[in-house]
Amino acid sequence: MAYHLSAAKLQTYDRCPQAYYFRYERGLRNAPFYSSASLGTALHQALAQIYRDWHYQDPIPELEWIETCWAQQVQDLTPEQILEGRTILRRYYDLFILNRSSMRQPIAVEGKIQATLQVENIEFVLSGRYDRLDALEDGLELIDYKSSKTVEERSPTDINLQLGLYYLALEQRYLQQLQQLTLIYLRSGEQIRFKVTLDHKQQVYRTISDLAVRLRTDENWQPTPGDQCSQCGYARYCPAMQSRPDPLPEEAKPAPQLQLTLGLEL
Repeated sequence: MAYHLSAAKLQTYDRCPQAYYFRYERGLRNAPFYSSASLGTALHQALAQIYRDWHYQDPIPELEWIETCWAQQVQDLTPEQILEGRTILRRYYDLFILNRSSMRQPIAVEGKIQATLQVENIEFVLSGRYDRLDALEDGLELIDYKSSKTVEERSPTDINLQLGLYYLALEQRYLQQLQQLTLIYLRSGEQIRFKVTLDHKQQVYRTISDLAVRLRTDENWQPTPGDQCSQCGYARYCPAMQSRPDPLPEEAKPAPQLQLTLGLEL
């Protein structure tokens, strides 16, 4: 039976083992609600269509093409969101399409990647998602669109785990090295680039080896109090936040009875 890990799961455990336990071991959702397509989702879908469906016979599409793609993604949005999304995409067009000699056709958009490792006869799978994958002269560039209103502050561990995971998975899938991860913040037009090296691949092996062993053997799932606690959806169940924490809801999965120990070798 495959044991799956994503960068998000590893990052969650690194921040707080107790939060990981509630979310992934007991199956509690952090956000107890569901909504129709958000502005961020519509923007991602429009950008995927812009790059996926353009014929590339002309080097640069007209703004009308961006408007056409946006119009096909707005069914579940309010008039205010539709107007805001159009403004965001026009800015994106000016910054990242119009001022270039041509719009490069990506290798893939809205893709899924995974790396498979065989460890002690156990299939160990790392998985991830990306918005766009471009070819560079010496490798690959992964583009990740961000629709948040502010630039996210991410810890070095978070970044290194993501870079290492993508390096490993893309190398297996395309037999090429990931050279660069680019975050594009759609609301501001800001770009943040991270150079990816072999050190990231080696670091993700070491980090996953350490975290995976503890994930499958840690019976206490000790909380790690910090700034993240004020926004944690599991605070009501957490002994670090409540002197008398609430019992877990009935829909929670039973506590795991068997702990597996996984080891990774580089």
